[in-house]
Amino acid sequence: MQRLFLLSVLLLTVAGTKVLAQSTPPSDSVFIRRLFDEALSRGKSYEWLRHLTTRIGPRLSGSEGAAKAVNYTRQLMEQEDFDRVFLQNVMVPHWVRGTREKAYIQIGNQKTEVPIAALGGSVATPKTGIKARVVEVKNFQELRELGRSKVQGKIVFFNRPMDPTKLNTFEAYSGAVDQRGNGATEAAQLGAVGAIVRSMTTRLDDFPHTGAMRYGTGVPLIPAAGISTNGAELLSRMLKTNPELEFFFQQNPETLPDAPSHNVIGELKGTQNPEEILVVGGHLDSWDLGQGAHDDGAGCVQAIEAIRLLKALGYQPRRTLRAVMFMNEENGLKGGMAYADTARSKKEKHLAAIESDRGGFVPRGFGVVGDAAKRAKIIAWQPLLAPYGLHEIGPGGGGADIGPLAQQGTVLLGLIPDSQRYFDYHHAASDTFDAISRRELEMGAASMAAMLYLLDKYGL
Repeated sequence: MQRLFLLSVLLLTVAGTKVLAQSTPPSDSVFIRRLFDEALSRGKSYEWLRHLTTRIGPRLSGSEGAAKAVNYTRQLMEQEDFDRVFLQNVMVPHWVRGTREKAYIQIGNQKTEVPIAALGGSVATPKTGIKARVVEVKNFQELRELGRSKVQGKIVFFNRPMDPTKLNTFEAYSGAVDQRGNGATEAAQLGAVGAIVRSMTTRLDDFPHTGAMRYGTGVPLIPAAGISTNGAELLSRMLKTNPELEFFFQQNPETLPDAPSHNVIGELKGTQNPEEILVVGGHLDSWDLGQGAHDDGAGCVQAIEAIRLLKALGYQPRRTLRAVMFMNEENGLKGGMAYADTARSKKEKHLAAIESDRGGFVPRGFGVVGDAAKRAKIIAWQPLLAPYGLHEIGPGGGGADIGPLAQQGTVLLGLIPDSQRYFDYHHAASDTFDAISRRELEMGAASMAAMLYLLDKYGL
């Protein structure tokens, strides 16, 4: 009898343990492991990106490609059975490049062609192009010291490279990009007829990089173009031995009236606190030279995949999770501003927003923008994320599209991938699907899903 009693107790204990195991949710570490397993074995973001980049391609705001991308990403989230998928109206700038640019360096009768690309927002040259002598400068102070007498009627060549000693390539980019943004204005103030800017990359190649530029109020609008790094090196060398050489360039861009477009939003409704919103997103527009794979098709498909991963594991979010495809980050930020304005007008409560806009490379961590207590809470999750290479979790940038939400107290997080190769592709024709690693892309999506899970479970 005693044996039967002990056996019954043992069986009841085992059965109770099984019931408990079935009813107890997995630990955070186990659940995050499952997210990565799902992403790396059954992830969908790579094939989604293949379609977005190779079947749709460039997606500059106002273009046919941008409109197709809106429809495609909306259909993706509908196919993945998100609770709600909707479009948010946005009026966006509509700049078009026109026919392909031409440029050459001329010494006597000898002409040497070099690759250039009109900078986004630039005006066209006259139809016959511009030919003029060149002055090379490294910074605006050096240009101003030359004075109007040495600049008027010439083309200013801005040739300050990104600092190769900066381990953080985004820091190097920040230290050089003022030439692209404001170079034409600075040159025009001294009477220059054009501006040529060294491409924003540490790599030496023949791909000219574009990117947004702007004109100052009351300053003549002179055409501006990016020149490939190999072209910049050649021009600089030739100027040293032939300072009287001439540079010719011809470009045909046009700024059209603002065009209607959309942010694309898909969400899973929260089960406990649906009024609290967590956003994960990227920007759907891209420059027109390449396919926009790293910048920022990768971030868009990762955002959708992050929510799909949670859904695939049967996770029931406490708060409302939104994937947002922002429109017009590249040359206006109208999508990010429209999203924040709508959130404010509807009195929506956004706890946190995550953006992926640094390429589809292997993830290293998250930059966090928010008050000290909230940052500390997020940093405390680092041991859960470290097994997946996510060691860099701390103060940093959140992302341009989610930036306007900061005024409402939203905590901003930016996915930080390895940055060493990002500017090889940024804003260039080389930003194509074949530059993407499937495994690295899926790792980034799983990283965003893991952070989204922790934010949803524990709040801020």
